[in-house]
Amino acid sequence: MPRTARKKSSECKYHIMSRSISEVDLFRCDEDKKYYLALLKRYIDKYHCKIFSYVLMDNHVHIFIDPCGYDISSFMRCLSNAYVAYFNKKYKRHGHLFQGRFASSIVDNDTYCLTLSAYIHNNPKDLPGFACREEEYQFSSYGIYTGYREDTEGIVDTEFILNYFSGDKETASKKYKMFTESMKEKGILKEVDDNIMRAYSENEYISGKSYIVRDREPEEVINKIGELMKEESMKLELSLRRKHSRKTSEIRAFIIYVLRILCGHTYREICKYIGNMSISGISCLINRGFMLIKENMLYRNLLNSLIYNVP
Repeated sequence: MPRTARKKSSECKYHIMSRSISEVDLFRCDEDKKYYLALLKRYIDKYHCKIFSYVLMDNHVHIFIDPCGYDISSFMRCLSNAYVAYFNKKYKRHGHLFQGRFASSIVDNDTYCLTLSAYIHNNPKDLPGFACREEEYQFSSYGIYTGYREDTEGIVDTEFILNYFSGDKETASKKYKMFTESMKEKGILKEVDDNIMRAYSENEYISGKSYIVRDREPEEVINKIGELMKEESMKLELSLRRKHSRKTSEIRAFIIYVLRILCGHTYREICKYIGNMSISGISCLINRGFMLIKENMLYRNLLNSLIYNVP
């Protein structure tokens, strides 16, 4: 029997929950949780997404994410596959780690947004030693919100949630903590839990699924890059297809990365667009383009201009 498609929206935020199979913990030690957070940081940087809240428990994770138009399924596939590869290699095992696909629900109003954040941050209350001390749990974003610890991983955008409480960060943090504590005994938190568990059965796979992507046309983006770099778009097109030119290798990697990020192209579609290029070659160039954004201010500024200025 066909299963229902995952509910998606290019404009909405999501509550994500991933759970391990029943006989295996998702995280066996703190090192595993730190590695997962490092992967989360890598992919929010690579695909330009935002995380508002998270908690890592032994057998599941909760993430409140704004993919900023990026396909949520693609994001979670990259994150989960990378973690499974690490986990299976470390513990000398093979096979599945996650219990089916991740569960997701769309966060489409202010009430749900605030309730969800409180729900995520109250998860550690059932852990030994963390009842009424949830902000002290290291693998949750709650301590970052309350000022208990620094966001050393550089993952969380606290401003979005805290602005609901006050424009002053210190005041907002205090009010947010009071709100989160007040929600512990509320039945609405159970409703959030029930909804995300129900999503496991509602958000199932169907063949021929369609993805929500950042759907800018390649020609439009290349033209804009040309304007910003004061280069003719025709020259950039030639650079894109000039396989062995050192002179154009950086801009080539940057353009291919942009085709992936802003045009939503799959590796196969980029291969077809460029021609005479393998999927592994495209993957290498995308990774190089990502590193250029991180390490080179010129390309970082170019990408920001494309994100905010391309209509």
